[in-house]
Amino acid sequence: MTSSARILGIDTALRASGVGVVEASGSKLKLVAYDVIRSKPKVPISQCLLHLDEGLQDIIRETQPDAVAIEGAFYFKNARTAMVLGQARGTAITACTRAGLKLYEYAPRRVKQAIVGFGGAQKSQVQKMVVTLLNLSETPPEDASDALALAICHVHSSGKHAALQKTEPL
Repeated sequence: MTSSARILGIDTALRASGVGVVEASGSKLKLVAYDVIRSKPKVPISQCLLHLDEGLQDIIRETQPDAVAIEGAFYFKNARTAMVLGQARGTAITACTRAGLKLYEYAPRRVKQAIVGFGGAQKSQVQKMVVTLLNLSETPPEDASDALALAICHVHSSGKHAALQKTEPL
């Protein structure tokens, strides 16, 4: 990682995707922006995906990230839930690739390990550490906090231990 880099974290979902941008300069982390891209209830999936794509294009244009950290797919018992999440992830991956950004994928347990030090940490613990690590005065919404955690995880993973963790673009 260069001496200063902006990382966009994306916690994808169909109706509420968290986004967060962190700037890393040496060992210092700084919040650039966070938001939750929300789709209106009861609109078709195609409209939700379009809204997600447009929202990501906006945040990319406004914050100019250098790379993207996205949550990896994980096991679902419900096939429909897995398919819908896959469509949202595909939309996010496409929007970032269109912008020329490198994407990195992180498993949820790895993000929790990087942020809290324990892969089985609760979401509330991750939120508290995001607030602490970024020196925030308020707690971001859960989806945005998860996105910021992904960005921070990438910063930690691309440092001196990156070779051991085999961080590779998606």
